[in-house]
Amino acid sequence: MSYRAKTGVLLALALTAIAAFLFLKVGANWDYVLHRRGIKVLAIVLTGAAIGFSTLIFQTTTHNRILTPSILGLDSLYMLIQTVIVFLFGSTALTTMKNNVNFLLSVGLMILFSLLLFKLLFKREGKNLYYLLLIGMIIGTFFQSMTTFMQVLIDPNEFQIVQDKMFASFNNVKTDLLLISAIIFLVVTLYSLRLRKYLDVLSLGRDQAINLGVDYDYVVKRILIVVAMLISVATALVGPITFLGLLVVNVAYEFYKTHQHKYLIVGSMLLSIIALVGGQLIVERVFTFSTTLSVIINFAGGIYFLYLLLKENQSW
Repeated sequence: MSYRAKTGVLLALALTAIAAFLFLKVGANWDYVLHRRGIKVLAIVLTGAAIGFSTLIFQTTTHNRILTPSILGLDSLYMLIQTVIVFLFGSTALTTMKNNVNFLLSVGLMILFSLLLFKLLFKREGKNLYYLLLIGMIIGTFFQSMTTFMQVLIDPNEFQIVQDKMFASFNNVKTDLLLISAIIFLVVTLYSLRLRKYLDVLSLGRDQAINLGVDYDYVVKRILIVVAMLISVATALVGPITFLGLLVVNVAYEFYKTHQHKYLIVGSMLLSIIALVGGQLIVERVFTFSTTLSVIINFAGGIYFLYLLLKENQSW
């Protein structure tokens, strides 16, 4: 089967899953139900595309298929921001705060943190990419510790408000946030198209890319900024989904059996959308909202992550 045919299969599966999600058991209130489900589908498509694309180019840049952008500590920073708001001002501040204010605050702080982190990497010569990942992992652990410390001190009722932010949810996505996220996603994606031509070369490794004439630090820095912006938008919109990118990107590699990013990018996005729509269907129809989508995704992704580690260990 050709690469285009495989992409067509994934597109058909994604459209089928979306159609099932939209029209299954609609009932009599077509207008209301389709409007609510339509907002969920748009949020799923946006989030899935952002996570699939950003994780793929992040793994290409780091030359490691078992890493996800969450290692930069953005998920931990998001939870710290939400916890600090409740810790300092109470849960009413978080619930009464306008959605777009909270969204822009979270995205702005996550992007600012990323820019400062990247500046540490490119400030001096000789600092490799794994130095950045190590610093990000350490700072992310620090953020998690601070978050846990404050969550222990706050009132249990207020902790429940914070707990809702720990898991990704598509049930209460606001239209205004969706519009802002879509605009940021389109602008960042259009900018990243100029960097797409470098991805196949970067997958060969740093030394090979430099030998082939790529300005490595320039390209990598801009790719990491794109990754940070897309992950920040997706996390602030619906919440953290740690293992989704790891799962869909590695499945895309196994499905396409190629390193050509023009196919892998589209495939990763479609697989991410399929996983999110299918997972949301399971949450609503099988578990009747007794669990969250991120729990299912992280459970499947965690198992697949262990499989990848064992597979890499056997290859050594």
